[in-house]
Amino acid sequence: MQARTAIIAAAFVSLTIGSAYAVVSHLQPFRVYPGQNEAPIPPDYQEPAEWIFARLMYPPAGGGRGFYRRYGGSWKLGRSSWTTDYPKADRHLAVALRRLTRVHIRSVEQPVDLDDGDDVYNYPWLYAVEVGHWNLTDDQAKRMREFFDRGGFFMCDDFHGTYEWEVFVESMKRVFPDRAIVDIPNSDPIFHTVYDLDTRVQVPGAQYLYRGVTYEQDGYLPRWRGIYDDRGHLLVAICHNMDLGDSWEYADDPNYDEKFSATSFRIAANYVVYAMTH
Repeated sequence: MQARTAIIAAAFVSLTIGSAYAVVSHLQPFRVYPGQNEAPIPPDYQEPAEWIFARLMYPPAGGGRGFYRRYGGSWKLGRSSWTTDYPKADRHLAVALRRLTRVHIRSVEQPVDLDDGDDVYNYPWLYAVEVGHWNLTDDQAKRMREFFDRGGFFMCDDFHGTYEWEVFVESMKRVFPDRAIVDIPNSDPIFHTVYDLDTRVQVPGAQYLYRGVTYEQDGYLPRWRGIYDDRGHLLVAICHNMDLGDSWEYADDPNYDEKFSATSFRIAANYVVYAMTH
C-alpha cells in the first residue's frame, strides 16, 4: 500500500510542480554560503529537477545566536542561525528522498532570501531551521504571507523549549495574525501520505551523541503543530522540541541511532509529498 501511494503521489507531484514552474519567475542560480558542516557538491548539481530543498535565509533575533557574529559579517553572507546543519543535512535529505519517493529531486539545496523579490514563489516547499532565533522584518513577513496565499508550504524545525517557542511565535504571528497554531492530530493525512506515521519519536539533535538525551532546554516532549487554511489543509508544519536537521546531517554517523534518521526521512517524505498534492 505504501509503495502504491508513493507512486500515485509522485504522479501528482510532477503535475503540480510542472504547473507551478510555468507561472513563476526565473530561478536564482545555485549559490553556496559558508555553513556549519560542509559537504561535497554532487556532480549532477546543475541538473534541473521537479523539487528543490529550499532553505529559508532570515535575520537572527537579537543580532544572532550562532556563527556570523564570530566572523563580523551579515546574516546574508552565511554562518548564521539559518545555516545550521547546512549544507550536509540538505544534501543527505536529497539522497534519501530520491530513494524513498519517485519525485525527481535536485541533488543540492537552494538558499532562499525573502528579500530577493519574487524568487521565493519558485519553491512550493520551504524549510527553516533554528526558528527560535529568527526575526523576520515586516516586509519579509508580508512576502512570506504572499508565499502561503499562492499555495506554498512551510516546514520549520530545530527549536526547543519555552523561550525559543516565544521567539518563533513573535515572527509567525506577523505572518499569520489571523490563524491559530494547533496540534496536528494523528489522523491528519500528512502522517499517512507515503508512510503511516502512527508512532513518532522525539528526534534528537547532535547533543544525543554526547549526552545521551533526546531533549534540549525544557523541551522534554516533541510537539507536532501546524497552521491550517480554511479548507483544513496544512500550510505550516512545526517540529518543536526535536531536531530533524541534525538527524539528516548525522545519518551517516554510526553513533547516531538509525531509528531517528529513519523516522525523520519518512517524515520529510510525507511532508514533501503532502505539500505537493494538497
